[in-house]
Amino acid sequence: MEKIRIGIAGYGNLGKGVELAIRQNDDMELVGVFTRRDPANVKLMTEGVPAYRLSDAQNMQDSIDVMIICGGSATDLPEQTPALAQYFNVIDSFDTHARIPEHFANVDKAAKENGHLAMISLGWDPGLFSLNRVYAESILPNGKTYTFWGKGVSQGHSDAIRRVAGVKKGIQYTVPVEAAMDAVRSGVQPELSTREKHERVCFVVAEDGADKDAITAEIKGMKNYFDQYNTTVNFITDEEFDAQHNTMPHGGFVMRSAKTGDGEKTHQMIEYSLKLESNPEFTASVLVAYARALYRMKAEGMTGCKTAFDVAPAYLSRMSAAELRAQML
Repeated sequence: MEKIRIGIAGYGNLGKGVELAIRQNDDMELVGVFTRRDPANVKLMTEGVPAYRLSDAQNMQDSIDVMIICGGSATDLPEQTPALAQYFNVIDSFDTHARIPEHFANVDKAAKENGHLAMISLGWDPGLFSLNRVYAESILPNGKTYTFWGKGVSQGHSDAIRRVAGVKKGIQYTVPVEAAMDAVRSGVQPELSTREKHERVCFVVAEDGADKDAITAEIKGMKNYFDQYNTTVNFITDEEFDAQHNTMPHGGFVMRSAKTGDGEKTHQMIEYSLKLESNPEFTASVLVAYARALYRMKAEGMTGCKTAFDVAPAYLSRMSAAELRAQML
């Protein structure tokens, strides 16, 4: 079997998740990991696969079919994806929704100029949730779409907690409000404020002697993070934190409540949900499936930048078209 040769740019939680996902797909092989760290200090889980300096990646153009870029959306991907698209077919999980059009334009230009194919913003939101919103609104035009996130760890909000004076360790969970979801499911199509849709639950280990009331007040009043939400701050011990808050679960719901039929009296409901024990491992699995699609689409001569909206489901599957029709349709 001819295998799809994969490179990984970046070896944090997401990069490690991609490495593990590749091992579950027998039509792929990992060629190497490219890192800004000293490669001598990077130990991979896949025997015999080397680590390289990220700056040396362009020397490996002939050895890699798809480069999966695993940097952060804030500063890494806006630079790395267009830069690497000059040398490789690339895929990323850029998730800053407001900046997707700008990122798409930059990657599209770099990929087209160099005859490569790129895919951006793949994961579960943006990504799978985006697809479900489009499917639902296309099928049920007279309705409202709602997206709820959680229960899960928000890495950005957790980082904000840890920057508060007196906080030794901190983590924040985004939790959807059950009453709001029940109202959507009922067909009422409510108008929901930010506060009515989600709450934020924080777990904090305070430094010895720290003012817990001051920590709580600063967290709850933090603009753009917690001030628009009902926020609970729980203080726990080091031991409790390490035992109970050492994973990165996440998930959420996309709901479409709509009316059909004569007089539009019939309530229709589409609901899609994810419950993830590991956000990075699941996102990595999405990236690897789309790497297969990218490889196939490039073989058909496609170039430029694509998103989840441009990829037919058959490109994702290891099955042939005949097998899909027989087993999945």
